[in-house]
Amino acid sequence: MSISIPPAPLDITIATRESRLALWQAEHVKALLQSLGHRVTLLGMTTQGDQILDRSLSKVGGKGLFVKELEVALQERRADIAVHSLKDVPMDLPDGFALACVMEREDPRDAWVSATCASLADLPRDGVVGTSSLRRLVLLREALDRLGRQDVRIEPLRGNLDTRLRKLDEGQYHAIVLAAAGLKRLGLSSRIRGIFDPEQSLPAAGQGALGIEIRSDRTDLMQALAPLVHMPTWLRVAAERTVSRAMGGSCSMPLAAYARWDAEAPQTLRLDAAWGDPEGRLAVVRVQEQARVETLEQAESLGHRVAQALRAGGARAAGG
Repeated sequence: MSISIPPAPLDITIATRESRLALWQAEHVKALLQSLGHRVTLLGMTTQGDQILDRSLSKVGGKGLFVKELEVALQERRADIAVHSLKDVPMDLPDGFALACVMEREDPRDAWVSATCASLADLPRDGVVGTSSLRRLVLLREALDRLGRQDVRIEPLRGNLDTRLRKLDEGQYHAIVLAAAGLKRLGLSSRIRGIFDPEQSLPAAGQGALGIEIRSDRTDLMQALAPLVHMPTWLRVAAERTVSRAMGGSCSMPLAAYARWDAEAPQTLRLDAAWGDPEGRLAVVRVQEQARVETLEQAESLGHRVAQALRAGGARAAGG
């Protein structure tokens, strides 16, 4: 009988952005690793994505701006791991880096945040809704059009979570749309006025999940992080991220992809995706596929099929 030998304790430095939410995520991982016997410290950093607040991400390089400096810290061996909100991680990592762990997912849905409006239908004449996401912009515009509310403006909203809430409280917007996961992680559930069902606002690929990035040669860290892996989440987000990768995904393309397990069919993953035209000239394209999924390769195969179906339905890949 073989005896499993636990990995030796490691000294681990976590590279993290310094926003309150990023620090919560890093502290969460730190506590879990410490409970496994590892010695953990944090290296706080400010990224380009945190510094550029006057332009939309789609115009200045995308969400990769939130991870680049963290990867440099890994490359220079100033840090060992980087903790990311997975929806901020580019679909293809640079050579020499690997996604070593995907943790159990928090609520992946979008949240409606407003002190005065219970829903889209309650917005005043010429109301203003804030969002930083082209995906949310397209889906909100579609919902507003159904309500006959072409008067409502959807305006850009940048900054960390606290900054966005402050802008709402200052009256710059009547409502804003944020990821429910971040609000819940920071104990701000009371700010949530409503939660969008996925059918109302399909989430972004990886939304609500945390991913841990390492240098690909750190097999010792792969072993140390293995107890934190939540494979049911990893399979879901692998399918979602494959759709985005196959479509040339970036924050400059309004694309949603959301996978969930079928409660009645074991190991069956249902994957929904939606693509929208940011100019509003084309209708939103929606696709749904399902398959038995037990491996990352099977999850990625499902994602490729969904991307192919999106293109067949009229969705345009980035650059296409």
